[in-house]
Amino acid sequence: MSFKDHFSRQSAAYSRHRPGYPAELIEWVAAQAPDRTLAVDCATGNGQAAVALAEHFARVVAVDGSLSQLSRAVACPRVAYVAATAERLPLGERSVSLVAAAQAAHWFDFERFHAECRRVLVPGGAVALWTYEKFRVDPEVDAVIDHFYSAVVGDDWPPERRYVEEGYRTLPFPWREVPSPGFALETDWDLEQVIGYLGSWSSVQRHRDRVGRDPLPSLRDRLREIWPGHERRRLRWPIHLRVGHA
Repeated sequence: MSFKDHFSRQSAAYSRHRPGYPAELIEWVAAQAPDRTLAVDCATGNGQAAVALAEHFARVVAVDGSLSQLSRAVACPRVAYVAATAERLPLGERSVSLVAAAQAAHWFDFERFHAECRRVLVPGGAVALWTYEKFRVDPEVDAVIDHFYSAVVGDDWPPERRYVEEGYRTLPFPWREVPSPGFALETDWDLEQVIGYLGSWSSVQRHRDRVGRDPLPSLRDRLREIWPGHERRRLRWPIHLRVGHA
């Protein structure tokens, strides 16, 4: 199956270091579906969103084109993991109440993806796409992360990253859109957890390939000057969410 695979090689880091989504977000998204029969999580990765959605739906089908990602997905009785892409869902017509994609829709072939949504969604079914960009900690740490993001690995971001930077506002979205409340992903991490998370960035892997050197050790050294020892700090990622109905 053909898809833009930016994460298979770092699937272990992705599984260990990607933060979970807030329960309030998942609850609100689930409430937009006309019923709680079946949800689909597209490009599920390690299954974070799928497992959270399973708290609200009788069944969740979680698809990903990466077998490496699926091999590390979190087991859940109500989640069925399937090797498939968002553009070719393994489901019948008018069978799905919610199609969701967490931190993934910017990689899709938009025309084919939305056509699949139209095929599988029940009347009034919902499409929910969300993303988050850089975390914020405090002005000093944020300045170091911003420099790393733009000046160090900036040339290594795939072009689709612009949709994330634009808060999904420019993402093609041919649905009857509904206003959504503001949500944020928050967690308390120490510096090593932050470095582990940054290692899951697709740009970091591409930088290693292009330059032949890991950019993270020098970043760690710079952050240690302002983030001592094992001190845990609050990280906050604003979430950009778009929801619409068929």
